[in-house]
Amino acid sequence: MNPFLGLAIAIIILLVVLFIVSFVLNKRTPVPKGCERIKISDEFCLNCSNTECKIHEKLDLEKVKKEIESEGEE
Repeated sequence: MNPFLGLAIAIIILLVVLFIVSFVLNKRTPVPKGCERIKISDEFCLNCSNTECKIHEKLDLEKVKKEIESEGEE
């Protein structure tokens, strides 16, 4: 067996283990004090340019735009 192949496999296994450990630790991290009540507003999401965000994907943008326009007319 080529020694470089064994080294490559070891590095890949190490990276996968590191990813799993960091993912689990991130999920267990508590919310910082003062941030427990923060709500995500629809207007904030409209101004956000991150289209990969899971919240952005679930947001019905057309509905929110209509609501904002109707509030501005009142």
